[in-house]
Amino acid sequence: MNKFKKILVATVVAGLAVTSCNDDFVNTSPLDQVSEAAVWTDAALAEAFVTELYGGLGNGGFDEQMLASLTDETAFTHPGRNITTITESRSNPADPGWINGTLSWVNMYSRIRACNLALKNLEAPKFNNSNKIAERLRGEATFMRAYFYHQLVRYFGGVPLVDRPYTLGEEDYMAPRNSMEECINFIVKDCDQAATLLEGTTLAAGRASKAAALALKSRILIYAASDLYDMNTAKAKSSAMAAFSKPEVLAISTGSRTERWTKAKAAAKAVLDLTGYGVALNLSAPVSKEEGSTNYMNIALSRNGGEKDLIFARYFINAKQENGGRQGLFNGPNGYHNWAGNTPIQNFVDDYEMMDGTKFSWQNPQQASQPYVGRDPRFYASLLYDGAPWKPRTADVAAKDPVNQIQTGQYELGDGSGTKTPYFGLDTRKSTVEDWNGSYTGYYMRKFIDPNPGIVDQNTWQQVPWPHLRYTEAIFNYAEACIELGEDAEARTWLNKIRFRSGMPALTESGDALRQRYRNERRIEMAFEEQRYHDARRWMIAPTTLGRKANIITVLGTLKPGKTVSLYKYDPNSYNYEYKVTDMDPGKENRTWLDKMYFLPIHRDEMNRNNKLVQNPGY
Repeated sequence: MNKFKKILVATVVAGLAVTSCNDDFVNTSPLDQVSEAAVWTDAALAEAFVTELYGGLGNGGFDEQMLASLTDETAFTHPGRNITTITESRSNPADPGWINGTLSWVNMYSRIRACNLALKNLEAPKFNNSNKIAERLRGEATFMRAYFYHQLVRYFGGVPLVDRPYTLGEEDYMAPRNSMEECINFIVKDCDQAATLLEGTTLAAGRASKAAALALKSRILIYAASDLYDMNTAKAKSSAMAAFSKPEVLAISTGSRTERWTKAKAAAKAVLDLTGYGVALNLSAPVSKEEGSTNYMNIALSRNGGEKDLIFARYFINAKQENGGRQGLFNGPNGYHNWAGNTPIQNFVDDYEMMDGTKFSWQNPQQASQPYVGRDPRFYASLLYDGAPWKPRTADVAAKDPVNQIQTGQYELGDGSGTKTPYFGLDTRKSTVEDWNGSYTGYYMRKFIDPNPGIVDQNTWQQVPWPHLRYTEAIFNYAEACIELGEDAEARTWLNKIRFRSGMPALTESGDALRQRYRNERRIEMAFEEQRYHDARRWMIAPTTLGRKANIITVLGTLKPGKTVSLYKYDPNSYNYEYKVTDMDPGKENRTWLDKMYFLPIHRDEMNRNNKLVQNPGY
């Protein structure tokens, strides 16, 4: 295993390395380094060491390439990033495809070793511990170890469990993969211990807490009860899993799923019972469309009370210009000089219900002629579509669009005489503004982008946190467990709390119909939050979701007879609009699902370093 043969050195503070220097010729200590022994005899340095563990979170999910583009949520616009290696099921041990650093095997084990170093040295603190700082630091390190292991497990399956720092001179640095059950139990134990150690602590935003430990436990136990993690179900639904020689590293065979769902339900309820979390969950009826959109936007931006939904997050500040604060640039429209990185696909857009709770359908003539009218209020807080209002354009573009509307279609301009000139929208790939950055899908992401007109996305950083763990996720976990245990009424009670604050009517279904409504509700509410990739796999619906061809929209606006338009704006009084859904050009992306993609391959280099590892099925 990578790094098992090395003494990993964790950074204490920026620019300081935990090393020692004792030269026989010059017996001096370096001014830019701190010895490992010194770190654990000084409470402030020990705190700095543990603080650096959070560096393993990276930018959360706010990198230029987002996990959403590995799913049926978005498509990545720019070529050459190894996204399609995964979406087209071409992953292999030599080239797994794009893997975010927050789930990289190498990075996670480096961070796990740092956690183990902290836990070992904090068992018997060598500094004054009268204020119990060592217990709190141990709680944080234990939580972070659980978090890093849960990242490895949900991407790779069972992994080698290492609970101590390796040292020089050991007989064997190799380690086999533990079973999925052992990994789940290990993570749960760490979560329980972290929750106990962090009981009663109040730390800065972005650090571990009892609530975070309980929320992580809820997540991993929901996974453990799901189809992909149940050996019999996984084998029945996947030939690759059925043929695998070591199925225990990917799924659980002992006990019953009822027992697992019961544990998952209890873990989620423990989160719901916490005080101080949750937003607008005491409603008895749906709020208005406008309030529903506002509620959802406030939660996504973590402001105006929406921050109460966050349990554990990665925060960003303007003083430290990190890429996590550049979502406007990364995902905004090219007509605003942005990069259109992860753009929603039609498959996802179509799953937003109508305001009355019915499904949207292109077979309904009225809905097909006005697809952006009367949809779930979260639609308007999550997506930028043709004609959607948005920020003022930059000075060099403002004259072309003084009304500030998204333009993703092709339209006609005319003087009323019958002569018509084609005009391509400012936010298309034939725009007069950075056409190479235009969306292929006809949509842009709105969620997580600060709508403040004073924030010019291409040169201003925003301060929107990435939601690692949300209170709402725990509600979904609880509802899912209730559905699987046949407790439909309880599930509906909690799901309708989320729907009412969003302006949507109550769910009334039972059984499998309720299960399907629940899954769509989770898909919409948790959009772009790295939930869909894991949900589609653990539910084993990936062949018909992640593997489905990506759909796009083309919009054509033709002038009505006698209408004069010299400067385009969205105007149904002057234009007839036609909307056409097609598959994305397969030369751009040709999505395909193979069952090997239920888990990522362990990189060839790791397999070569550790001869006790067994590769995942299909590779």
